[in-house]
Amino acid sequence: MRNQFFQLESKGANACLHIYPPVDGGIMLNIGEVTEYLASQKYEQYDLKELNAAIANTAQETVVTVGTWDGIPCRETMNITISLDKMRVLCRFYPPSLGGAKLSAKDILSELAYRKVIFGIDEKAIADFLENRRYCTDYLFASGLSPVHGKDAKIEYFFNINKNLQPKRNEDGSVDYKELNTISHVKAGDLLARLIKEDLGTPGRNVYGEEIKPRTVRPLRLEYGNNISCNEERTEIYSDVTGHVNCINGKVFVSNVFQVPADVDNSVGNIEYNGSVEIKGNVKAGFSVKATGDIIIDGVVENAYVEAASQIIVKRGIHGMHKGVLRAGTNVLAKYIENAKVYAGGYIEAEAILNSEVSATGEVRVHGRKGLINGGTIRAGKSIETEYAGTDMGTFTTLEVGIEPGRKQRYLDLSKEVAKRGKELEDLKVIINNYAAILKKGENLPKDKLLYVQNLAVEYKRKKEELEPMRDEMRAIHMEMMESDRSYIAITRTIYPGVSLSISDLSLSIKDKMNYCKFKKQNGEIRSVGF
Repeated sequence: MRNQFFQLESKGANACLHIYPPVDGGIMLNIGEVTEYLASQKYEQYDLKELNAAIANTAQETVVTVGTWDGIPCRETMNITISLDKMRVLCRFYPPSLGGAKLSAKDILSELAYRKVIFGIDEKAIADFLENRRYCTDYLFASGLSPVHGKDAKIEYFFNINKNLQPKRNEDGSVDYKELNTISHVKAGDLLARLIKEDLGTPGRNVYGEEIKPRTVRPLRLEYGNNISCNEERTEIYSDVTGHVNCINGKVFVSNVFQVPADVDNSVGNIEYNGSVEIKGNVKAGFSVKATGDIIIDGVVENAYVEAASQIIVKRGIHGMHKGVLRAGTNVLAKYIENAKVYAGGYIEAEAILNSEVSATGEVRVHGRKGLINGGTIRAGKSIETEYAGTDMGTFTTLEVGIEPGRKQRYLDLSKEVAKRGKELEDLKVIINNYAAILKKGENLPKDKLLYVQNLAVEYKRKKEELEPMRDEMRAIHMEMMESDRSYIAITRTIYPGVSLSISDLSLSIKDKMNYCKFKKQNGEIRSVGF
């Protein structure tokens, strides 16, 4: 294959351009390239239409008069193009006129050195050109070395850090709160976690020899509490005791469980424990239990305050007397919830919820012998599932799922602002690229224009850095909205009049009794879509 190319030659007193056709699928010349070359050789007395027609005639050789021959042979020339990322150097050659000097390897290397190209020079490619000259053809004479990007550090955990375990459900529909198996037990000497350190990667270099740093990687370290040992390399942690393990906000805790053999009452007082707590009796009115791990209560929670960084399990139920409060970092599981406020960072599961304020980041599931939600307000980020909602008495009950309306408005505002700022960036980029093209041609800019371009580049970088956090926030809210569109309220038996449904910014009041229905957000309204 050979590209179409040209060569200056003299015919009497005239300087002519001899144009050779492409061979075997070679590329046709660009008129701009030809006129630029002629201008560099001071030949500008030609008919542009005639020259264009000669280039278009790819079937045979053509000759076009371009001026008066000055008697000086033209030497072989090389045009160097360096990519904007400084990683590739393309060289393009134009033949000498008859009697003109040809470039040597030394000449080519000198030209590259003059352009400050010192790294990644391919001498084999240069030799290939010198042995088999092909004109008006790009040769890759230098390539930068791309950096090898490293990897973020990561931690492998050898115990369950996912607390979304569900209780065992019996054949009759009841929930067995005695067989939960949600605690990660460990023995003394067990390996708990291993740190795989960050890989910093390897720097690269551009054709100017400048170092290109790999992307910044995220380091990590093992965070842990008491009863844990670390190896000398600080890459592995082990349990010193037999007990149970939790990972809370990236920190590993191992503790012997604090056990209360009877009720939490005057004989025990309030409890605040760095670990998990097991209470064999009830939590009496007016007392509080706080733990950095799980709280497991075999009896009833009365008008009390119970707070756990992990999950709360109440095997008999919660009778809050309109003052009881439970807060869990992950899940809450209870036989029933009555006249209480319950908040969970994970899911909430019970057999009945009566006249309570209940809120879960994930799901609220009410199943079992009663499977009833009646009275109060139930909120969930993802879904609410219950067998019955409300009663024939028409007790006012509110079920809410999905993203908050304020978050949706924030997304709309961000969308407009990001689009506006993105347009500003595109406009700046066009101006900067136009000036870059002028500089690339070797043309000089006045000092005021050069300063103007430099200020534009600084402004472009600043605006781009300001835009990224907004895009990140948009993406985060978009994910919430996607979850919101998948949010639902499922009634596996009956929903009664007096129940109010809310999905994100939409509301629906139930006017008639309905059976076996699933409510979702569709086409701007809440609809029953069936199972």
